[in-house]
Amino acid sequence: MDDSRITIVRAEPMQPESFAPFGEMIDDPAGPGALVNLGTAQRFDHAARLASSRPHARPNLAFFRCAPITLPFRITMLERHPHSTQAFLPLAVSRWLVCVALDGPAGRPEPGSLRAFIAGPGMGVNFRHGLWHHPILVLDQPARFAMLAWEDGGPGDAEEWNRDEALEFHE
Repeated sequence: MDDSRITIVRAEPMQPESFAPFGEMIDDPAGPGALVNLGTAQRFDHAARLASSRPHARPNLAFFRCAPITLPFRITMLERHPHSTQAFLPLAVSRWLVCVALDGPAGRPEPGSLRAFIAGPGMGVNFRHGLWHHPILVLDQPARFAMLAWEDGGPGDAEEWNRDEALEFHE
């Protein structure tokens, strides 16, 4: 690919405020929570706004095993789930890259909204429905995640958008 057709995106540290336009950062909550399990645990409810706009779609709790990539990394595809939020909860991860873009004209990603975030161990995300994002990219070492989305196995579960030019993510 001709290097003049590459958009460079610098990854920034994941923070709840900077990620808010794209969904929710799921992190270890502050505060006391509710004491449960005979006092051996604290429970924190409603850690994310999980939702589906299709009554016939069912929650799918899936597991992902991911191989690491190195930065810089080029991509030419983004995907979205138009009817469901999608939550990723790290089970074992060092650092991972969260690449997102808001919806723009004609149902395509808005180029100026593209952002990349570096998340660390214990940091999860809940993408709002219809958010353009790249599939999971992990850095440093192999990783495992749990994912929750509402799916029915049909074409409405996910849409892909392929770019003519590459996006290159840098740290």
